[in-house]
Amino acid sequence: MLKPVIKIGALSLLGIAIAALPVQSLAQTTNKLAAEKKEPAAKKPSAGPFHGKLAAVDKTAKTITVGKRTFQITSETKIIKGGKPAKLEDGVVDETVSGYVKPTDDGKLVATKVTFGPKVENKDGEKKKASTGN
Repeated sequence: MLKPVIKIGALSLLGIAIAALPVQSLAQTTNKLAAEKKEPAAKKPSAGPFHGKLAAVDKTAKTITVGKRTFQITSETKIIKGGKPAKLEDGVVDETVSGYVKPTDDGKLVATKVTFGPKVENKDGEKKKASTGN
């Protein structure tokens, strides 16, 4: 009489385990999706000013490197040195450089304005403020 009770008990436990398996796997799948949603997306470059020491000038690729960032120079980039219009060739490595950049659709940073050297003072002794020239 004990054998049939043990068989029924074992079959009941097996049935409960099989019935609970899909519920447990659904809960795990939901948790994975929630965890994937919480991961931040890759940071996209944004438009804005830059300043620092000029690390490199590549005349053939038409780029400048400031720190670890590289900026593309185009025909529309306004380049200034000493308060006067200048060319890309006028940039000197380890010189102060500042400007404004905008990202392109492919993730490159295009410089819209580049100022080589320190800000130039007026006759009045005031520093000229760089205009954004957008």
